[in-house]
Amino acid sequence: MKLSLNVNDQQYNLDVDADTPLLWVIRDHLKLNGTKFSCGNGLCGACTVLLDGKTVRSCSYPVSNLKNQKITTIEGIDSDHPVAQAWNQLDVPQCGYCQSGQILSAVALLDQNANPSDAEVKKAMNNLCRCGSYPEIKKAVDLSTELKSKGA
Repeated sequence: MKLSLNVNDQQYNLDVDADTPLLWVIRDHLKLNGTKFSCGNGLCGACTVLLDGKTVRSCSYPVSNLKNQKITTIEGIDSDHPVAQAWNQLDVPQCGYCQSGQILSAVALLDQNANPSDAEVKKAMNNLCRCGSYPEIKKAVDLSTELKSKGA
């Protein structure tokens, strides 16, 4: 299957099997290794990327489902982004394995809701963290909200 992908504002032309999960196209063909493989079933969220700003679990999303959406991986999030700033200021990651998915989930949340409630944060941040750094992740989302409101 011939594909034309827009990933992190760069255009790529590939020829891959239609049932190839997006994760493996991103990692193996584009060599963007910030997106992680973990459960392989779309349950944990380590493989989260954004399609037109909405989260998708790339390990279980076949490339044949793509419809000219803009794909954003962790490599597409600028270090000046409020979410990236908050994660760095609060030193959120422990092992760091789930963090790219966590950050992209936070980016999507704040792009859709500039001032989410605690319940909305809890609902949107449904990625698993085997280190249990959920309190730090919540604090980082709160700081991201504050930084974004200040135009950081």
